[in-house]
Amino acid sequence: MSGPRFARSKIVGATIAALIVIAFSILLLAHDPLIFWNDDYEISILPVFADMARAWSHGEIPLLSPYSWVCGNLAGEFQYGVFSVFINALIVCVWKLPLTFSQQAAAVSIAHLAVLSAGAFLVAHGRKLSGPLSIFVALVASLNGWIICWGASDWFGALGAFTWLPWAWWAAEQALDPKRSRWRFLWPAPFVYLLIAGGFPYTVLMLALVLVCLALRAVFEVRTVETASPARTGPGGLARLTRIGPLLAGVTLGLGLAAPAWLALLDYVHGSARESLHPSAHWQWLVPWNAWPGLILPSWTVNWSNFSSRLVPHGATELACGLVPPIALLTGFLVNGRAILKKIRWETALLFVVFILAMSPTAGAFRWSFRWLPLLHLVLALCAAEALSSFSPKQRRFTAFLMLLLVIMLIIGVLVLRTSGDHLFPLGWIFLGLALGWLLVESLQRNFLCEWAPAAVVFAALLATYICIPPNSGVPKYNLAQSLLEPQPLDPHRLYLSVYPTPATFYRAEAKPGPVGQIVRLGSTSMWAGLRFVNGYSPIRPAGVAREFASAIHGEVDPDLAQWFLQHQAGENGLLERIGIDGIIVAREFNFTPQPAAEWELATEADEGRVFHRRGQPIPTVRSVNFSGKNSIAKITDIVAGRNYVSAFVVAPDGDRPALIAVSRPFFPGYRAQIDRRDLAVFSERSLIPLIDVPPGTHGRLTLYYRPDWLIYGSALAIISAAVCLIFAFFAIRNPRKRVTSV
Repeated sequence: MSGPRFARSKIVGATIAALIVIAFSILLLAHDPLIFWNDDYEISILPVFADMARAWSHGEIPLLSPYSWVCGNLAGEFQYGVFSVFINALIVCVWKLPLTFSQQAAAVSIAHLAVLSAGAFLVAHGRKLSGPLSIFVALVASLNGWIICWGASDWFGALGAFTWLPWAWWAAEQALDPKRSRWRFLWPAPFVYLLIAGGFPYTVLMLALVLVCLALRAVFEVRTVETASPARTGPGGLARLTRIGPLLAGVTLGLGLAAPAWLALLDYVHGSARESLHPSAHWQWLVPWNAWPGLILPSWTVNWSNFSSRLVPHGATELACGLVPPIALLTGFLVNGRAILKKIRWETALLFVVFILAMSPTAGAFRWSFRWLPLLHLVLALCAAEALSSFSPKQRRFTAFLMLLLVIMLIIGVLVLRTSGDHLFPLGWIFLGLALGWLLVESLQRNFLCEWAPAAVVFAALLATYICIPPNSGVPKYNLAQSLLEPQPLDPHRLYLSVYPTPATFYRAEAKPGPVGQIVRLGSTSMWAGLRFVNGYSPIRPAGVAREFASAIHGEVDPDLAQWFLQHQAGENGLLERIGIDGIIVAREFNFTPQPAAEWELATEADEGRVFHRRGQPIPTVRSVNFSGKNSIAKITDIVAGRNYVSAFVVAPDGDRPALIAVSRPFFPGYRAQIDRRDLAVFSERSLIPLIDVPPGTHGRLTLYYRPDWLIYGSALAIISAAVCLIFAFFAIRNPRKRVTSV
């Protein structure tokens, strides 16, 4: 096939793969309009995306958020993809549309699923697989159980990053292809950048594993050529470096483009709760050895270690891959094992490594090894497609027969072993029907249906799985109403501390089916209405306010500590006043109130809880304070509060005592201050709020702005990398090396 025609076939095929996934997602939405709207997506991801859209509409970069202290550093949280051009562009576009919360979540997830599908198609098509088999790989990669049950509906960061792993894989293979032009090192750079900036460290590990596998394969191929024809190659080390050099260069450029993202994470995680995970977290959510039959029958139910480290019965929906892949690969090894293994030995090795990693305990800042499953599904689909491509019609019929036999055996097995769970039927009957249908199609004379049968079975099996088995994997759902876009009954000018119990237990739809959150504002939902809260959703929980208030991941503070603060630190010159808290929300489940009562008044009371306001006007964002009795009081006027800066006109009195300026926003290393171009030192009280000493007699506009070292150096690396990419891309366009691709 000629080059342009081959390129057109890739574009058309990738587009078809994306459209099929969009159609699949629409069918899921027709079955359950809230299917992409669960748990973290509700109280973390979507509120932050709304805040990011607000930032761009105001012409600001969403590095920080003024609406949460615990989740105030959006760039450092990493999972929101602040530095991803694709995520930000998508957010801006989606938030221009009149959509509800659940529709916004669906739009963002479906867009990523479509791009993921297109990338997986390219990886498969680049291996000279047929169009139907490339579609088969695309469907498994983008619609498997882990991606739908976790990435697309709960942990968006996982989907936002994994979307680009097939693209990075495909680009890496282009860079390793010696038949391509000398500019081939440019291919991996944008996709490595998009993957890292997507916001999921696990996917970075996946990419590293894939790249190591590809590099080793390339080196081995060079050594094989050297052994066969030593006269045709130069020095061995130089030949191997020449082969993998373009890949290393492209990956390095991608790392440079993504430098602000990973440098922000490294800086933010230092001293955080993420650095000191409880050892039990490393044994949670491992794939049990006896759960793997779920690759064929997702209703297979055995004990998994969940978030609480308890072994509880759990269906294997995360392992759902559409019936065909494991059976096709098994058939390949049974009927033509040596030839298949020779053809896909590197992919088989990668599959085995990921298989072991998914069952092994984690280490360091990583946890929950079942997060390797998206890569396992992708590699499994590629191996299965390679096996299917080598089958004769007789072997394909045997594959369909083996599927029917295994489904029957597993249904009998789950009944005998009592691992059927709650969703064996009608899913079991549907799978039997699909297996029988494929066997009938393969029994016919070779035709169009035979080519598309594996992809069709995958599509139907996965759709049946998510219709028969609730795909939220037991994570909580919250009934959050659109009224959360409005601040009432709270005051946007006040800083609130909300005391509420664990959301996953007390506010999930099963416990409170009615709308929740209008008073307490769970997690980071205060961002929707632009309300200033100490609370916020953060898996990292940075040093400072998160430590001081013993904040949990989902935004709740320790209730016993909160009670102590309200009784002993809520009065004049107490810690709450010193950092600027002038609003207290106490959920109905607790009966304590802020003390002394003379300083607080009940502003609102509802079924969900009570709202207390400090008497008088709200505490200004910028104040002159005398915490230690050693400072003068400056006059402060004309306060301007931006997202990444705060400024005010300050007049410090003459004398020998400096004025201490306190800014009521969370402290992060990297704040800098100037007054009329004169640099001032920024420090903090217990890493809670920024404090600035203004020399006596100084007057002018004081500006506190966020410009950490990681942003300066990361931006410089990104700009240099982008410049290098653009320069070489210009030369590549000016001097392309034509070639003919055949299939």
